[in-house]
Amino acid sequence: MLGLKRDSELAEYLGVSRATVTNWSARNSIDFKLLLDKFGNKVDYNWLLLGKGSPVHQPRFCESELARGEVEIIHNPKAVEPVDDRSVTLYDITAAANLKTLFTNKQQYALGKILIPNISVCDGAVYVNGDSMYPILKSGDIIGYKEISSFENVIYGEIYLVSFMIDGDEYLAVKYVNRSDKEGCIKLVSYNTHHEPMDIPFASINAMAIVKFSIRRHMMM
Repeated sequence: MLGLKRDSELAEYLGVSRATVTNWSARNSIDFKLLLDKFGNKVDYNWLLLGKGSPVHQPRFCESELARGEVEIIHNPKAVEPVDDRSVTLYDITAAANLKTLFTNKQQYALGKILIPNISVCDGAVYVNGDSMYPILKSGDIIGYKEISSFENVIYGEIYLVSFMIDGDEYLAVKYVNRSDKEGCIKLVSYNTHHEPMDIPFASINAMAIVKFSIRRHMMM
């Protein structure tokens, strides 16, 4: 900052002997009061004491309703901190007919965005249709989901969206996924006891997604 290259130059600038500067270096200490009196407001104290920021004091000013005048930035990260608004796209699963179609053509079935601070990271959200998970979920609720790429990633005992085919007909279920006693199958279990559990072959499943959150609308207007 000052362009001083030798101890003698620093000693002359501070008005002390060269031996004093040499002793500071040997003891790894310095007369900070002398430095602060000499520099005044020409140097950034954060740089002088902590080695952070810029050596030259660069005043910053605030002009808001809360404070006015010169301010100091306490937290100044080196890297840009990511901003995640936790927005989730709501899709029309009815128009898509099944999860695989929805996952392949997302933009075509997008209805809008849902903004929920601090919600789990999701790939999308859809409306629930049916009463198999009532009263945990009811028709008209919104559920957020995270796609899974492999059956090896299934967490048994959790609620999933499961898209599958039986005898050429396509089905979409929102149910608990449990282990099945049948080889090559998973068991889909409803919370509503009026619905019987189903053993679905892995080969019949075309897409799955774990349910991460739910939103219930209590009034239509």
